[in-house]
Parts: sequence; C-alpha cells; structure tokens
Amino acid sequence: MSDFETVRYGVDQGVALITLNRPAVMNAFNRQLRLDLLAAVRRAVDDAAVRVVVLTGEGRGFSAGADLADGEPPLVQQQIDEEYKPILMAIAEAPKPFISAVNGAAAGIGSSFAMVCDLTVMAENAYIYQAFMAIGLVPDGGATWHLVRQLGRKRAFEVIVEGEKIGAARCLELGLANRVVPADRLLDETLGWARAIARKAPLALRYSKEALNRAMDLDLADTISYEAKLQNLTFHSEDMREGVQAFFDKRQPVFKGR
Repeated sequence: MSDFETVRYGVDQGVALITLNRPAVMNAFNRQLRLDLLAAVRRAVDDAAVRVVVLTGEGRGFSAGADLADGEPPLVQQQIDEEYKPILMAIAEAPKPFISAVNGAAAGIGSSFAMVCDLTVMAENAYIYQAFMAIGLVPDGGATWHLVRQLGRKRAFEVIVEGEKIGAARCLELGLANRVVPADRLLDETLGWARAIARKAPLALRYSKEALNRAMDLDLADTISYEAKLQNLTFHSEDMREGVQAFFDKRQPVFKGR
C-alpha cells in the first residue's frame, strides 16, 4: 500500500514497484515528487523483503523532467545538490538492482533517473531526450556522466547540442537500454525480468553492482584486487554453499542473502 502523494509504491514477489504519479504533467518533478521519491527509494532499500526495484512513470511518459511551472528555485545549484542528488545517489549506491521501465519520454532530468538505474527496459515508443539546450540550459542530474561513458565524448556532445530524441531502438543499439518491448507489455516484461533477478543470490547481486561501480574509476590492477575482496565475502556466504549444493542436487537454489 502506497502512502505517498505523488508516488505509488508496492511490493510483490521480492520486487518493489515505484511509479512516478503526476501523469497530468508527464510526471514532471516538483518538490513533493522529489520528497516522495527519495522516501520511496529509501523504503525499498531498507526493506529486507525487497531484492529488486523497478522505477516507472504513470501515464504517457516516464518523466518530462523538472516542472517548469513549479517556480524558480532561489538557487538551482542548491536544489540539484540537496533534492535531486540524494535520490540519484541512493539509486546508484543501493545494494539492490534498480530497473527503469521507460514509457514515453524520459526528458531532462527524467533521463538521468532512467539512466542511473542499473538496467533499463524501454517501450517501443519511448525515448531519451536531452531537452536542456532548447531552453538555454545544460544537462544535469549526472546526464553528462552517463552519456560520455556510454556514447563517447563526440557522440554525447552531439546528443546534447542537437537536443536529439533517442528512440528506444537506437538506445538499444547504443547501450542505453537493455531491452525494448511493446508498449502494452512494458510493465509485465519488466516485472517478469525483475522477479527472475530477485531469485538470484542477493549478495552476488549487491557486490557485482559494487564492483562495476568501482571499475568505472579504477585501473585493471586495482579492479582485480577489489573484485578479489568482494569474492572473498561471497565465497564464505551461506548462499554460495546453497548454490553449490543446488548444482549437485540438480535443483533451483533458494538464496537468503547471507
């Protein structure tokens, strides 16, 4: 049961579904949505029953970005650092996988929320849109970080300056999406994938995500050593013993996250 004003929240079969719920404005972010989303993300991260989180938008779009009708903040830098950044970093640093289910437009900082998730499923009619240049702004919410690492500097700059709407099929080609599905199957397909991932070993999921995050900044030698440290943690876990026993028993393992 959700008790948020601008977000719907529910948990089923180890998967938390967080839905941005301001469809009249394409789920554009006002202050209440920022507050509700941060609380929902933290709830999912803290809930031991949740192993995977799906983030999506209600209605015709994932998110149109910042709500320009919400009024100008006294200091936009402060708003980004204090209201957006905590949510984005909570997703990026969560010990659980986040999957964005992108319906329609993921524009402006809405694209940053789609890209910060560990996996992305897009509806066939969905797109990622760097809408900033058209209104005299620069990308924010970490959009440049994601784009330059995935596309390279020249292609990322082109996407920004041209204000290109990158369709789902092209996002798949560029590595900005993992899967593209029919629009009417988006949630079913994403939740099905999330439930399958939720049955995997939670510690292995957690530390695989952590290793990838660190590998973005480490050289090869340090990456090997960091992986070794994490492997030591999983090697001595109950889940590892369960996985090995299930392999010999020719059955599906039942992982407990310890």
